[in-house]
Amino acid sequence: MRAVGTVLFLVVLGTAVAAFARNRRIPAPSLLVLAGLAVALIPGTPAFRVPPQTIALVVLPPLLYASAEELSLRDLKTVWRPVTVLAFGLVLASATAVGALAVAITPLGAPMAFVLGAVVASTDPVAVTALGRRLSLPGRVQVLVQAESLFNDATSLVLFKVAIAVAVASGAVGGGWAVGEFALLAGGGTAVGAAVAGVVALIRRRTADPVLETVIALVTPYAAYVLAESVHTSGVTAVVVAGVVLGRSGHRLTDARIRLQLSAVYAVVVFLLESVVFSIVGLELPTLVRDLPAGSGWWPLQALAVAAALIALRIAWMLPLSATLRPAGRRPSWRLAGVVTWAGTRGVMPLAAALSIPLTTSDGAALPGRELVLVLTAAVVVLTLVVQGLSLAGLVNRSGLALEPEHTAREESAARESLNRAALAHVELLAGLESHPQTALARMRRGLLARLEAGAGDAGAMGTTDAYLDLRRQVIGVQNAELRRLYDAHEISDTTRRRLQHDLDREEAGLGEP
Repeated sequence: MRAVGTVLFLVVLGTAVAAFARNRRIPAPSLLVLAGLAVALIPGTPAFRVPPQTIALVVLPPLLYASAEELSLRDLKTVWRPVTVLAFGLVLASATAVGALAVAITPLGAPMAFVLGAVVASTDPVAVTALGRRLSLPGRVQVLVQAESLFNDATSLVLFKVAIAVAVASGAVGGGWAVGEFALLAGGGTAVGAAVAGVVALIRRRTADPVLETVIALVTPYAAYVLAESVHTSGVTAVVVAGVVLGRSGHRLTDARIRLQLSAVYAVVVFLLESVVFSIVGLELPTLVRDLPAGSGWWPLQALAVAAALIALRIAWMLPLSATLRPAGRRPSWRLAGVVTWAGTRGVMPLAAALSIPLTTSDGAALPGRELVLVLTAAVVVLTLVVQGLSLAGLVNRSGLALEPEHTAREESAARESLNRAALAHVELLAGLESHPQTALARMRRGLLARLEAGAGDAGAMGTTDAYLDLRRQVIGVQNAELRRLYDAHEISDTTRRRLQHDLDREEAGLGEP
C-alpha cells in the first residue's frame, strides 16, 4: 500500500507542477526535479528508494518509444555522421575525461572513477526529448540532440559493463571482449527491435479495433525491451529501433480514428511517467547523500567539477561538428555549438545505471566508493536538468537559431494551400470523368475555393450525403499524399507535417465509418 500511495502522490505532484510550469512557460522536467528535491528535504519525509529494475522495465520503454516515434527519419539521414561521432567518440572521451578527473579530485580509485565516467558519459533521451519538446529549434538541430541521446546507449552500456567488471573483479578486460560486447548489444538490439517492429506492423495491418490497437501500441515497447534483455542484448536499442521503424510507417498501419486515439493515450502515458520519473530524480538525491560515509563532504564541489568538465568537453566536440549543420558557409558556429551542448542533459537513465552498481566485489567485500558514485551521478543529473533545463529556452532565443512563430505560420499556411490546390485539381479531374454526382462535386469545389480564399484549414460540414462523404474521403486521401510529397521534398518541417496530419485525421474521423 505504501508503494501505491507513493506513486499516487508523485502523479498528483507531477500534475500540479506541470500545470504550474505550463502557465509560467517553465520546462516541466526542471521544475519536477526541484519539487521532488524540496519534498525530500522536508523534515520527517521517509527515505525514498526505487529499485533500478523498476525504472528500467516499467518507466523507460514507453518514454523511449515515444521519443523514437517523434524522431524525423528524413532529418536523421542528414545528420547521421555527427550523430555517429557523438554517440561513439564523445561518449568514450567523456568517460575517460570524467574518470581521470574523479581520480584527481575524489577519493575514488581508478576502477570506480571510470565507473562514474561511464555512467555520466551519455546524454539522456527522456530528458532531452522532454526539454526540447517546446523549443523552436531547426529540424536538423533538434534531431541531432535527440538522435544522439537515443543511439548512444550501446556505447555507454559497454563502457559501464567494462568498468563494473574491472571494479568488481579487480582485473583487466580485453579489448576484444569489449568490441564483441558492443556488437552484441548494438547489433542484437537493432535486430530484435526491427523484428518486433515487423511483427507488430503485420498485426496492426490486420487489426481495425481501436482498443486492440491501443493495447498493441502500449505493449510494443515492453515486448521489444524484455525480448532484447532476455537474449542479453540492449533493450534500449531495441525499443528505439522499433519506435523509429513504426513511427515512420504509422500512417500506413492504421486509419485516422485509431491514430487520434493512440496519440491521446500516449500523451497521457508519457505525461504520467515523465511526472513520476523526474520527481524521483529529486527525491533520490537526499536519500543517497544520507548514505555517504564520513569524509565525503566535498561532494557538491566534486559534482560541479564533473558537470563543468562534461559541458566543456561537449563544446569542444560540438564546435567543429556544428559546421555540418549549417545550410551554407560550413563554418563552425559558437552559437550552434553552445545550444547543442546545453541541450544535451543527463537524466534518469544514468541514475538507473548507477543504482544497478553491485554492492560487493567478487570476493564478497563491500564495493568501495559505490555511495559516492551514486551521489555524484544524482547530483550531476540534478544540476544538468535544473541549470541547463531552466536556461535552455533563453539560450536558444538569444542564439538566433529559434524559428520565429511567423516562419512556422507561413510554412503551415503555404502547406495548407498546397493541400487544397491538390484536392481541387482532383475534383476537377473527377468532374471531367463524370464519375461522381455533379452536386457533390460542385459542393466540394465551393468548399475548397472558400478555403483557398480564406486561408483556412477547415471548411466545416459541407454536406451529409453518401456521395459527398465518399468524395470527401477521396479528397482527404489526395491531401495526405500531397502532404507526404511536401515532406519528402523537404518543403515542410516534421512539426508542420505532424500538425497537418493531425488536422486531416480529425476531419476524416469526423466523417464517420465508410
